[in-house]
Amino acid sequence: MTSLSDNELPPHSGRLGERWVKMGLMGDIANQITTQRRPLPSSLTKDIEAAGYYPALVADVVESAVAGGEVVSHLVHQETTFDNDTVRRHITVLALTPTRLVVAHADDHAPEDDHGEPDDAGPQSTATATATSECVPLSAVRGVMLTHVVASPATYTPGSLGRELTLTLGWGAVSRVDMIPATCGDPNCEADHGYEGTITTDDIGLRVSADADGEPALAQAMAFARTLSAAIGG
Repeated sequence: MTSLSDNELPPHSGRLGERWVKMGLMGDIANQITTQRRPLPSSLTKDIEAAGYYPALVADVVESAVAGGEVVSHLVHQETTFDNDTVRRHITVLALTPTRLVVAHADDHAPEDDHGEPDDAGPQSTATATATSECVPLSAVRGVMLTHVVASPATYTPGSLGRELTLTLGWGAVSRVDMIPATCGDPNCEADHGYEGTITTDDIGLRVSADADGEPALAQAMAFARTLSAAIGG
């Protein structure tokens, strides 16, 4: 951008010239932000669009969180849940960059009136979406846990790893404590030995089924888990 010297400014433009310079600097910052934006990989964009859950909003939230980084692997998971008489949809997008794990989650709900009850207006006019993103350094990811569900294990086909998978990721934001009564090993002992338990990080869990989500979704979940496990292993 070319700036004018003081001699080149129009007459009576002292404050105007200062304002012009400030506007010019703001324009430079805006141009830098636009230049630094990197489109999401086409495969990630297609998966977001295929999920069909406010794809424009979800793609923008993910792109903003990725912040121009290179996406080396991703997983898009759309889920429908039932809360009493209400059907709720959710979408979770996991994007792996060379240095971070980006987690984006979006869901929608109907606004409540003054009495805490949903309004009776149409869903298009009352629906409100909430989208949240979190960026986790790979060094902070503590574990990748996979639970495979295999039907008819006696006839298991090597390499198939079942038709259902639960992917659990932990980075310390949420922990689960499992407590059980402690014992001394004597089956006849009735003394109180207190409790013992384990603390497990359980920040996010995604269940993917080949029957419900399709075999490509299950394969993508396994591929993402392998890539993430390798990334935090070193």
